[in-house]
Amino acid sequence: MLLFCLKHTRLTLLSSLSLSLSASVSLRAARKTCAPAEFACFNGQCVPGRWRCDGEAECPDGSDEKSSPAVSCTCFCSRLYGTVKTTVVISLSVFSMPTGKQTCPPEKFDCGGSTNKCVSLSWRCDGEKDCENGADEEDCASACPSGEFMCGNRKCLAAVYVCDGDDDCGDGSDELKCTSPLTCGPNHLRCNTSECVPLMWSCDGDPDCSDSSDEGPERCGGDGVPYLTNRRANCTAGEFRCANGECIRLTWKCDGDPDCKDKSDEADCPLLTCRPDEFQCGDGSCIHGTKQCNKVHDCLDQSDESGCVNATKCEGPLKFQCKNGECIDSSKVCDSVKDCKDRSDEPKKECGLNECMINNGGCSHVCMDRPIGFECQCPTGYQLLDKKTCGDIDECENPDACSQICINYKGDFKCECYEGYEMDPVTKTCKAEGKSPYLLFTNRHEIRRIDLVKRDYSQVVSTQKNAVALDLDVANNRVFWCDRFHRKIYSAFIHEAGDPSQQVPLVDSSLQTPVGLALDWLQHNLYWTDSGDKSISVASVDGTKRRVLINTDLSEPRAIALDPHHGFMYWSDWGSRAKIEKAGMNGVDRQVLVSDNIEWPNGITLDVANKRLYWVDSKLHLISSVDLNGAHRRTHLSLAERLGHPYALAVFEDRIYWTDRDKAAVFMANRLTGQDIHTLAENLNDPHDIVVFHQLRQPQGPDSCNLGNVANGGCEYLCLKAPQITEHSPKYTCACPDGQDLGPDMRGCVPGKAEYTSPSLPPVPPTLVYECSVVVGGAVGAKWQPLVFGLVCAGVYLVWRNYRRNSTKSMNFDNPVYRKTTGEGEEDEIHIGRTDAMGHHAHHHPYPQAISYANFHEKQRLFCFVFCFLIQFFIQNSLIRHYTKSNRF
Repeated sequence: MLLFCLKHTRLTLLSSLSLSLSASVSLRAARKTCAPAEFACFNGQCVPGRWRCDGEAECPDGSDEKSSPAVSCTCFCSRLYGTVKTTVVISLSVFSMPTGKQTCPPEKFDCGGSTNKCVSLSWRCDGEKDCENGADEEDCASACPSGEFMCGNRKCLAAVYVCDGDDDCGDGSDELKCTSPLTCGPNHLRCNTSECVPLMWSCDGDPDCSDSSDEGPERCGGDGVPYLTNRRANCTAGEFRCANGECIRLTWKCDGDPDCKDKSDEADCPLLTCRPDEFQCGDGSCIHGTKQCNKVHDCLDQSDESGCVNATKCEGPLKFQCKNGECIDSSKVCDSVKDCKDRSDEPKKECGLNECMINNGGCSHVCMDRPIGFECQCPTGYQLLDKKTCGDIDECENPDACSQICINYKGDFKCECYEGYEMDPVTKTCKAEGKSPYLLFTNRHEIRRIDLVKRDYSQVVSTQKNAVALDLDVANNRVFWCDRFHRKIYSAFIHEAGDPSQQVPLVDSSLQTPVGLALDWLQHNLYWTDSGDKSISVASVDGTKRRVLINTDLSEPRAIALDPHHGFMYWSDWGSRAKIEKAGMNGVDRQVLVSDNIEWPNGITLDVANKRLYWVDSKLHLISSVDLNGAHRRTHLSLAERLGHPYALAVFEDRIYWTDRDKAAVFMANRLTGQDIHTLAENLNDPHDIVVFHQLRQPQGPDSCNLGNVANGGCEYLCLKAPQITEHSPKYTCACPDGQDLGPDMRGCVPGKAEYTSPSLPPVPPTLVYECSVVVGGAVGAKWQPLVFGLVCAGVYLVWRNYRRNSTKSMNFDNPVYRKTTGEGEEDEIHIGRTDAMGHHAHHHPYPQAISYANFHEKQRLFCFVFCFLIQFFIQNSLIRHYTKSNRF
């Protein structure tokens, strides 16, 4: 290598003798001004060294993509991805090196030709042209893997989906050559639509056939009304009961958008019309006409601000605005014809004058002369700060400028990718390295898989009753799912999930309606939402330990997503006050992220790389996102035609994937533009949850509960990741099972303190019965019993006599006022009734006021206490004398 470099260096030295010494000095000076990690352009500008030979010219003179100076002698100048480049430093004043052919490492594909590019080998034959010349998509094998069916559109399909009565290919080719009718096995039932379902599912109250024939009255009797998960016996006052038993918000009835599955909420509704001075929104509601195109979203579907164009704009080189506001063509200016009514298009002093000839018109960069006056302009990457001075444009303020990382520099910007991603040289987007990603989604009775590169379509889990929620453990190749009918959470290795014997029930008790599921892949805990008991719970990944984290202020919790690196969980709630909330993964620091302009938030997901939260709104037909603090909200897709009833979504690279229950399909679109919408799977049974399987979806990190030598963080029960609010936040906290609390060491568990709730008793009427307890230090002998009995009788008599004396009332008729006298003077006087004759400031009461017995009760208590004390004192003294006398010798 050294001899080869020296050979080329000598040849280059001979060819560069004509270069001036001043150029050599200026180059050295330019190099000294740049940091060690930077590259010095030939014009003296510095750019990051990683931009050298990356295929994009960042130096204004393009020198970062040209041959290297001889001070760094390399045998080729090319972008080497992930390889070590051998460099021999020769202290020679040489300024050009011969450029050799691009050399790609084994894990890269050589595009060849004049492009001189390397792309990831996993991008080969993925259906997208990543090489500029398309070489990565040439000579690709057209056959599907063994055992799979190739559709007419070249999609590969698992054999189980061929001739099953469903158009799984999308072009119907998997159902074309099905000559014999579909036959079902002995343990299966054939639906009227030719589907086959297990016989045990018949007449279980849950329709499994698409036409509900397995639950029909001719087979099962009854009314034949299908079972629905949100069907309830009674809807609340603020809800509307659909014909099929569903409950939806009352305000959604007759709003122009069907929300019941049978669309009964839009039946028999009056035709929605707006007044002539009103604008009709897409959902049928009306707003005042002045609110259209006012740059404020007044319609819930934002249709009042779509398609707004300012027709009165008079800008650009082809237009001239008169001083009175008129707009004429610029060709009519200074043509000796007065086209403006105020004649401002023909000023004698300005027509024919070139202001740019004097000091460039005062423009900092470009001065363009006009028939009247002049205009300052800026080069690409700059904008006018005022009317004459140009400043750099921060292109990175546009969230769509780059796929992941945007770096702004003077006059331009550059896009980069996070670790594990690579820039596509054609599309300039970030694509994941490594194995090709694939989708997993639930389809009611099964879990299906779609390879996003090869487009393979296969079945992962079969024979499920009602699989709704789904998540993955990428590192261990496991899948977790909820079956809402059986009320259980299952787990299995993906390659074994098709075998029912390998499907392990993790949580199979105390579940009502599990609807959301998420895995903490770092601390190995499982989180889920339950809309039946309005709670969010957590369990160890094996299901042996569990606890309810949140069970207050939840109405209809649905989806849940986790950020284990920072210790936060996020969930959606589409109840009466729809919202998206955030809390620590240990249940603390709860806060609302989104509560405005949100109606039916179903699925949510996290874009881990870009630190954003995405959600679908099934009522507003939106796909939106915010950052992880609830700010910088964006709407990515807003089309009622394409978003019927979106249920769940997943985000990976520059794509959004979502399921739609109304359209029974899986779609994808560009997350930056909302364009390029494609159907990945259609004619499905009832798609719900969807996830992406790729190692970058679950970035590895430390397990906070097992950082040291102490297992499980020293916790007796659960160890939960704590939210990383500040740098001083704890890494984890311990948790105990329901009904127990943490002990003094905050790691062990102790029985929980029972919360005493004082019962609300009705007011007790005044009573004169009192119990006086006499405690005697020993047994009372038989000879003392008559004495004790006599004392008790005497005490009862005294109490009764005192009661009779104090309860005697005398009425003095001082007409018309009745006075109650108790013999205690004026202090205890209670007025039973009053009239205005008592005084002008008195109030008349139609009923006698309540008589207070407080004073009387206090006297009775005192008497009883003294009486009981005397009896006890007498008995104790008598016993002492008795025992003293009997023990004498």
